[in-house]
Amino acid sequence: MNLKKNSVLELGPGPGYFSIPIARKLIYGKQYLADIQPEMLEYAKKRLNKRKIENVEYHLCNGKTFDFKDNFFDVIFLVTVLGEVENKEAYIKEFARMLKSDGVVSVTELAGDPDKMSIEELSTLFKKPNYFIHTQYGSKKKFTINFRKENGKQDY
Repeated sequence: MNLKKNSVLELGPGPGYFSIPIARKLIYGKQYLADIQPEMLEYAKKRLNKRKIENVEYHLCNGKTFDFKDNFFDVIFLVTVLGEVENKEAYIKEFARMLKSDGVVSVTELAGDPDKMSIEELSTLFKKPNYFIHTQYGSKKKFTINFRKENGKQDY
């Protein structure tokens, strides 16, 4: 994805391992890290500050709703997070609210994760709130699926 000017939300960044390459690609954009664990946000902040990455904001969330404007993000991404979420449908509905028209939700799942979701489970979950699979990479063991929000549809 061409991320130079985008607003990107990373949910569940943990210690910020995947945050670094994304923030570096956002030359004119900004990355927002949201997590329910304050200590994870602190780890991520230390890691990014150490590398002098400054185009990042850190947000503690409650695990149910997100305090971000409607139609704000170009991209929302999660790496091995969605399987741990209790109310997945509510999260995906919130994604639809926060994403700009034609925005993308990128979900990565890795082999070995005990909460790993399958491609089929994710496809079913994202179908209801008007997403379609835009691109898919990897295999059934480890993959990334980019779901694009259907242009103009606001089903939230």
